[in-house]
Amino acid sequence: MRLDKSWFKNYPNNIPHEIDLSKNLTLIDIFEESFDKHSSRVAFESFGKSISYQGLDQASEQFASFLQFQGVKKGDRVALMMPNVMQYPIAIAGILRCGAIVVNVNPLYTPRELEHQLKDSGAQTIVILENFAHVLSSVLPQFQIQNIVVTSMGEMLGIKGKIIDFVIKYVKKLIPAWRLPQYTTFNAALEVGKQMGFIKPLVSHDDIAFLQYTGGTTGVSKGAVLEHRNLVANVLQIEAWLQPAILNKPIEQLSFICALPLYHIFALTACGLFSIRSGGKSVLIANPKDIPGLIKTLSNLKEFHIFPAVNTLFNALMLHPNFSKIDFSTLMVTIGGGMAIQKSVADRWQKLTGCPIAEGYGLSETSPVASCNITTISEFTGHVGLPLPNTDISIRNDLGDEVDVNQHGEICIKGPQVMREYWHRDDETQLVMTSDGFFKSGDIGFINEDGYIKIIDRKKDMILVSGFNVYPNEVEEVISQIPGVLECAVIGINDEHSGSSVKTFIVKRDPALTEKEVSDYCISNLTNYKRPKHIQFVQTLPKSNVGKILRKDLR
Repeated sequence: MRLDKSWFKNYPNNIPHEIDLSKNLTLIDIFEESFDKHSSRVAFESFGKSISYQGLDQASEQFASFLQFQGVKKGDRVALMMPNVMQYPIAIAGILRCGAIVVNVNPLYTPRELEHQLKDSGAQTIVILENFAHVLSSVLPQFQIQNIVVTSMGEMLGIKGKIIDFVIKYVKKLIPAWRLPQYTTFNAALEVGKQMGFIKPLVSHDDIAFLQYTGGTTGVSKGAVLEHRNLVANVLQIEAWLQPAILNKPIEQLSFICALPLYHIFALTACGLFSIRSGGKSVLIANPKDIPGLIKTLSNLKEFHIFPAVNTLFNALMLHPNFSKIDFSTLMVTIGGGMAIQKSVADRWQKLTGCPIAEGYGLSETSPVASCNITTISEFTGHVGLPLPNTDISIRNDLGDEVDVNQHGEICIKGPQVMREYWHRDDETQLVMTSDGFFKSGDIGFINEDGYIKIIDRKKDMILVSGFNVYPNEVEEVISQIPGVLECAVIGINDEHSGSSVKTFIVKRDPALTEKEVSDYCISNLTNYKRPKHIQFVQTLPKSNVGKILRKDLR
C-alpha cells in the first residue's frame, strides 16, 4: 500500500484529505434532508416542466407506498428501464425509501440482455417506458414478473406531455406494438400510493441501494453491489472535490445538465444523487443523441453550471453549427468521464466555451469516482487527476506487487466508495479484490511523483505487437488530431508475423481524406510497431448508449 500519499501535496487548501463518514448516513437521510431544507426549489426539469423538492418528496413517498401495497419488501429488487424522464428520480427515491434495491437497466437492451439482468438480479418489479415495453413482452413467457409499471415520455408533463406522447406514438411511430398481461401506469401508481399509508422501514448504511450492472464489454454483465454507504461516500467526496470551484464563484443554486442517462453510474451519482445533496437543479435530457434538441435546450436556459459528459458527446455538440450561439458564461465546471477525453476535443471545447474539461476516472464498482482533476484547472491536463479524499490508489504488476512511480501497472483502488462484491458471483469478486482490500480496475496506468494518475488503456484492449505493448488510446489520440478525422477506433488483429498488428477504423470529417495521409501522419507521430498496418474508413462506429466506442464489436 502506498504510504507517501504524494497526491496530498497538490490538494487545494479547501479540500480535506479525509471526509467525515462517521454519521453512517443513508441515501434516504440525504434525500430527506434536502426535501426539508430546499422544499420550494426546483429539483428536476424535463421538457421545460419542473418538479420541486417538496413535489419530489411527496411523489417518491407515494411511489414507495405503492410498492409496499404491491408487496415489495426491504431488500427486494426493482428494475428501472427508462431514459431521463421525470419519473426516473421519483422512482429511484421511492424504491430506496421503501428499503428496496434499484436495478438500473439500459433501455436499449435486447430481449436476451434484459432477460439476463432480470433473472440475475431476481427483480420481480419493473418500471418501463412504453417505447421499450415490446422488449419486456417478448421475454415474459420465460419467467414471471409480479409488478409492471408502464409509463410514457410525457406522462408527468400535463397537457404538454400529451402532445409529446401523441407525436412520439403517431407521428414519429417510436412505440412498437406490445402486449402485457397486466400493468399499472405511473400516475395510477402514485394515486394508489396516495391512498395508502407509508410505513417507513429501518434502512442502514450497509444495506444495498443499487445493483449497478457493468457494461458487459469484457464478458457477462455483472451486478456491482453498491451499499448506501458506498454512494453516500462518493456523493460527499464529490461535494468536497467541487469546493474550490463553488467557493470561487458562489451561487444560490447549482444547475446541472444531465445529458448522460441516469441508469449509467456517472450520471446517477454526479447529476442525480449529488444534485439532490446540493439542493441543485438537474435538467434532464431524454435523448442526448438528438443534438439539435440538446442545443435548443441549452440555448433556452438562463444559466447552467456543471456539465458532465463523455468525449463523443462533447465532439458531437461542437460539430453542430448552432453550438457557438449557446451562452456558456455561467458554466463553472465541465467534467469528462466514461471514456478517454481526447486532447483535440478538450482544446476545442475550452476554446468555444471558455471552460476546460476536468477529466475524472472511475467505474461502476467505485460508485463511480475514484480520481479527478482539480475543478479550477486552467487547461486540459491529459491525466485523470488526483485520488479523491479517503481514496488510495496503488499501481501493481501482474504479481500483485506495487510498482515504482511512473511505472505502468494495473490501477487498484481502495476507499469507502468501492463496492461490496458482485451480486451472487463470489468467483468474480475474488478475481478483482486483492487480499489487502484493493479493487483491481483492469485499467493500465501510472502515478507520477506528484500523485497525478495517467490512464494508458484497458488491460484487455492492449495489443501485443512483436512483444511490444501498444495501447489503443494512444494511437487513437494521435489519429484524432488529423484534421480530416471525425472519429476513430483502434484494435489488434491476428498477424502471422508479429502475433498482432494494429488496425484503425476511421469516420471521415473530410471526404477527401486518404489512407496515405493517415499513414504519413502516423509515420511522423508513432514509432513503427504502434502504426496502424490496416486502415479502414467506415460510416459509423459502434457505441454504447452513453457514447463509448465499443472496440469489442469492431473485433
